[in-house]
Amino acid sequence: MSCLDEPDPENPLGKPDVPENVQEAIRTLIAWAGDDPTREGLIDTPKRVARAWLEYCQGYQEDPAIHLHRVFEEVGGYNEVVLLKDIPFQSHCEHHMAPIQGKAAIAYLPRDHVVGISKLARVLHGFARRLQIQERLTAEVAQCIWDHLKPHGVAVVIEAQHGCMTGRGVRTPGVGMITSRMMGTFLDDERSRKEVLSLMGY
Repeated sequence: MSCLDEPDPENPLGKPDVPENVQEAIRTLIAWAGDDPTREGLIDTPKRVARAWLEYCQGYQEDPAIHLHRVFEEVGGYNEVVLLKDIPFQSHCEHHMAPIQGKAAIAYLPRDHVVGISKLARVLHGFARRLQIQERLTAEVAQCIWDHLKPHGVAVVIEAQHGCMTGRGVRTPGVGMITSRMMGTFLDDERSRKEVLSLMGY
C-alpha cells in the first residue's frame, strides 16, 4: 500500500473535510448558547455537527425522480391500488431546523406499469432529507410519482411529530400532524379516495 492509500489517522473513515468557516460558525453558536467550544467534550463537535448535517441534508445531492426511471410492464394485468404504508422517515423543519419524525403512506393506481416498491420509500427519503415543511414534503412526493409514473391516481398521507413543537415553544409532546395529497382518481372519485384511505388505516 502506498502512502496515498493509507487512511488519514485524523479521519480514518474518509469523511468529508469541513471548511474552517463552517466549524467557526458552529463554535459561535455553542458559545452563544452559553458553553465553551474549546473544552474537551466540545473541541471536535463542530466537525461532527457539520458532517451530521451533510447526512441530514443529503437529499439536496440527488434527484428523487431518478428512482422512478426503471419500471416493470409485466404485471399480469394488475390494475388495482399499489400501497406502501408505515414508511418511517426523518426530516428537519426549515423554520427552526428541529427534527421531524414520522411515517408515510404512499399509494398509486398504475396505468400500465409499476415500479419497485423500495423506490417509493427512496422518493420519500430524497425529499425528506432536506429542510422541509410537512405540507410541501407531502406535495413533492405525490407530484414526483404523478409526473414520472403517470398513474391513474396518487395518494400520499404523512403523519409526523415536530421537534419545534415538542421540544420548544408550546412544548407539547405526543401531538401528531397529518397531511395528505390526492391526485387523479383519488381526488376526483370519492369511492376511490375512501378505499385508499381505508387501506392506509385512516
